[in-house]
Amino acid sequence: MKMMDTEQIIKIGKALSDQNRVEIIKLLSEEELCACHILEQLEIAQSTLSHHMKQLTDSKLVNVTKKGRWSYYTINTDTIDSFKEFLDTYKDTRNSNLCGCQNKCD
Repeated sequence: MKMMDTEQIIKIGKALSDQNRVEIIKLLSEEELCACHILEQLEIAQSTLSHHMKQLTDSKLVNVTKKGRWSYYTINTDTIDSFKEFLDTYKDTRNSNLCGCQNKCD
């Protein structure tokens, strides 16, 4: 799997910095949903949902498919897996001497 670039990691961080967007990710982790069902679950305005979905799709956390006049959203598992791999890289190195000095750094 290809390592994520810094810009992509920052977009994901920004996308996940909002409670509604995290709730949308939780909803989509269970199933594909159309915008109308997300609206019902979160009880937010359509314009607010559009803003959140743009953030999530721009960060590539969510895929969108247009079917007629509705948009259907799914989790982008490739991006989730890459982001998890990025985080795991740092988890695996937490006990090593990252700075390379002879002292024990905390």
